[in-house]
Amino acid sequence: MPWLYFVLKPRHRAWADAWQREVQDRLRELETVEIAEGCFIAPEARIFAELGRTVSIGPGCSIAADVFLHGPAVLGPRVSINARASLDGGAAGLRIGEGTRIATGATLYAFDHGLAPDRPVREQPVTSRGIVLGADVWVGANAGITDGVTVGDHAVVGMGAVVTRDVPAWSIVAGVPARVIGDRRERPRSGAPGGWEPEDAG
Repeated sequence: MPWLYFVLKPRHRAWADAWQREVQDRLRELETVEIAEGCFIAPEARIFAELGRTVSIGPGCSIAADVFLHGPAVLGPRVSINARASLDGGAAGLRIGEGTRIATGATLYAFDHGLAPDRPVREQPVTSRGIVLGADVWVGANAGITDGVTVGDHAVVGMGAVVTRDVPAWSIVAGVPARVIGDRRERPRSGAPGGWEPEDAG
């Protein structure tokens, strides 16, 4: 539960920071992983970044327990990946923008198998175009995003959706296959103090 780490009182944060240094240093030793300052990575997370498949984790990111993350992947600042999400960068990689949230059980696979009828699936050629998630995207629980998809800034992917084509910025998509069902800019304002207007964002 990474969110608890970011709200710890100073007396608890001291030992938690030392513990996180151990977890993150172990990853850096074993894999080609770059981790910026202020991140939380659960020790149960599985991050694989062999040579040529670097995983770059930006400042303030959080990766929860039982996440599977296989590079190449670039996570921008304050990206959050919740428990049991599965992300594979294939050959072309994953790029995830600032502040994007990926919920429990979501799956992002930046590769695909051929389907020709003259050979078994295990012998089919593998292709990879990559996946791009913009800034401030919310990917709902158990949603799936297929290779070659770009999700625009501020978009929302509904729980259980399967995204097979690009998603415009600010769109809300849902269903199998996913389709646009709304626009975040048409939702009521939250009224939160210090909030920002959509027109001010990218």
